[in-house]
Amino acid sequence: MPLTSTRISPDWPCQVKTPGSYDWERSAAKWLRELVPARYAGYPVFVRHPVLLARHAQIQVQQEIRVARTALQTARADLPGLGLHEGVIEHTIKLYAAELMQLQHIARSVRAVTQALVEAGRQP
Repeated sequence: MPLTSTRISPDWPCQVKTPGSYDWERSAAKWLRELVPARYAGYPVFVRHPVLLARHAQIQVQQEIRVARTALQTARADLPGLGLHEGVIEHTIKLYAAELMQLQHIARSVRAVTQALVEAGRQP
């Protein structure tokens, strides 16, 4: 398989081999399967077409970002009503903020892998 013209993004996941290298698409699919609910990993169409798995992973991660944002935005108002100590609330807010940053990084990584899969699919 020839090397793709894809430049490796700084967000490229370390778990995925470089595009064009031996078995890189398999490593991409394996990484993408870890980002979606387990039941999706076995669907034949996702197994045969990793670019579809990548699309679904993009949607999944975007939903997780929305959830993390909502949790972060509502924590100060909602968590005291659950009887939580202020220290726990502050720790939870920091956790949500860190998770949001991590999810945004994962979203960029998924976009980079998706683009490489699309480009690989266009090659003869």
